Amino acid sequence: MANAVAAFFERRLDSRAVPMAVGDLLVIAVLFSAGTVRHNTVAFLTANPAYLAEAVAPFLVGWILAAPVLGAYAPGAAESSKAAVPLALRSWLVADAIALGIRATPWVHGGVQLTFVAVSLGVGLVGLAVWRTIFFKLR
Repeated sequence: MANAVAAFFERRLDSRAVPMAVGDLLVIAVLFSAGTVRHNTVAFLTANPAYLAEAVAPFLVGWILAAPVLGAYAPGAAESSKAAVPLALRSWLVADAIALGIRATPWVHGGVQLTFVAVSLGVGLVGLAVWRTIFFKLR
């Protein structure tokens, strides 16, 4: 079983995609941090320092779980935006669903309002597409 899992990830992970992966995580963290800051006062966030991390964490966890499995860093992903962007977008669909599932639990604040489902989906899709396009333009 362990060999099968290792073989699966060997086909799904290309070490050349590491810089892109770091950028993906930063983009997700920055975008969802910005949204949290936009919807809360500085006084509230200062008084509740874990709130920001708790708001962003489900999206990072969703990405970390979904992206490698769905091929966001597969061989070819690090070669062009034409390959990398669609791989990120399909991965975000699942990552966002995981994140919203986490937010729907009683242990995480935020909840899952219909408008937020649309916003989180759109923010992730656009953010990752723009980032990966820029990544290849700068390369």
